[in-house]
Amino acid sequence: MRREGGITTNPMNNRIGLMAGWGRYPILVADGLRQRGYEVYCLGISGHADWGLAEHCRDFRFTGLGRMGSHIRYFRRHAVKQVTMAGKIHKVLLFNRHFVWQHLPDFKSFRTFFPHFITGRQDRRDDTLLTAGVDGYGRSGLEILPATDLVPELLIKSGRFSGGRLTAKQRQDIQFGWQLAKQMGGLDVGQSVAVKGQAVLAVEAVEGTDQCIRRAGTLCKSGGFTVVKVAKPQQDMRFDVPTIGLATLQMMVNAGASVLAIEADKTIVVDQPQVVDFAQRHGIHLVALRNGLVLNELSEAA
Repeated sequence: MRREGGITTNPMNNRIGLMAGWGRYPILVADGLRQRGYEVYCLGISGHADWGLAEHCRDFRFTGLGRMGSHIRYFRRHAVKQVTMAGKIHKVLLFNRHFVWQHLPDFKSFRTFFPHFITGRQDRRDDTLLTAGVDGYGRSGLEILPATDLVPELLIKSGRFSGGRLTAKQRQDIQFGWQLAKQMGGLDVGQSVAVKGQAVLAVEAVEGTDQCIRRAGTLCKSGGFTVVKVAKPQQDMRFDVPTIGLATLQMMVNAGASVLAIEADKTIVVDQPQVVDFAQRHGIHLVALRNGLVLNELSEAA
């Protein structure tokens, strides 16, 4: 046996499964796994996953979001016992009027999510649904592993990556936004907030970080606001890990945001060199902080 991050893998079976959602993150995970000697068997969620994933995996198939039974059979057929998840699922789909009929869940999915979508005995918060899914796979013999344990270099380290010295007001907004985002994460509402002058402009909910930033921009025409994105206090690193990329920075420029503070060691930065370069060229302060020590770390970095 060997250790990868905080998990144990079996070198006699170098096959690993990948459940892929939207964005470049699944491609980076697949590449990182291949570089470590894994054969990647990937199921891409229809309407989300990139066609280009096929070039990065030993085998690739598209699948419906509600086809858990089919997912399990696919991985069993390829002798895969460990699976990781990567990529965004557009959660607004869950609230479409005809979601159940459009995605035609199989019996495994229907049974797993019956209390959430049919009887209403369970809620539809992110952690609730994702934990139910992970547990459902687990009961069928599939172990879900954190992608960040397998490819840890995708997590950003602490530091100040772009921008000059932060003002006292910007540091105060980061401190204020950090505390608020942690509280919202604790309630499983969202992971991002936008603030200015210690006033709340927008809080992320089901729409996602980019739309939260866009909304803040429409409400704060003067710009210069701060965006804070953190992990939940109860963050399960197997899913819904905070992620930013070029699209996040582009939205900030369009909306007029000037500071992005993220949580070190718990935030994935897709294409980090390009993200940092973009932030530098557009005058955005990008800082990654650890353990909520916002003022101390920023004072040292300033």
